[in-house]
Amino acid sequence: MPDRADHARRRGVLPTSGLRHRPTEQSLFGGIYGLVLASALVAALDGTGEDADPGPDALWVLLTALAAGAAHGYAHVIAQRASADGAAAVSRLRLVLAEWPLVAAVLPTVAILLAAVAGWWSEATAADAALLLNTVALFSWGAWAARTAGYGRLSSCRAGGMDMLIGLAIIIADTLIE
Repeated sequence: MPDRADHARRRGVLPTSGLRHRPTEQSLFGGIYGLVLASALVAALDGTGEDADPGPDALWVLLTALAAGAAHGYAHVIAQRASADGAAAVSRLRLVLAEWPLVAAVLPTVAILLAAVAGWWSEATAADAALLLNTVALFSWGAWAARTAGYGRLSSCRAGGMDMLIGLAIIIADTLIE
C-alpha cells in the first residue's frame, strides 16, 4: 500500500526530512530581493553615452542595498510597534540586522564592478557579467528553495526558471533602453 511519501513523489514533491541546509524564508527573501536590486541598479547605472565610472557604481549598489535592508528591517520594527507587541528593543534591533542576506546578495555584483575599477575588464563587460551572474543566481536560489521544500528536480527547475525570468526581464529592459 503506498504511503504519503510515495504519493508525494508521484506529484513531484519529495519529503524534506532528509534534506540538509534548508534556507530560511528571510535568507531566501533577502537573497532574491538583493539580486534583483543589484541587477536593476547595474542596468540603470550602466548607461550608454556616459563616462565609465564603475567605482561609484559599485558604491551606489552597496549603499542602496544597505538602505533597502535598513528600511525593510525598520518597517518590521514599525509594524511590531503598531501591533502593540511588547518585545524588547534588542529584538527590534535583530529585526533590522536580519536583513543581512539582502546586503550579502549584492556583494558579488559589487566585486565584479570593483574588478572593472582594477582594470580587469571594462565597465560594460562588468555590467553584463553582473547581470548574467545575478540571473543564474536567481535560477539557483529558486531551484534550491523548491528542492529544499521537497519538490522534485523538474519542478525545482521550473521554479528556478520562473525566478530567472525576473533577471531576464531586467536584461531585456536594459537592452531596449540602451
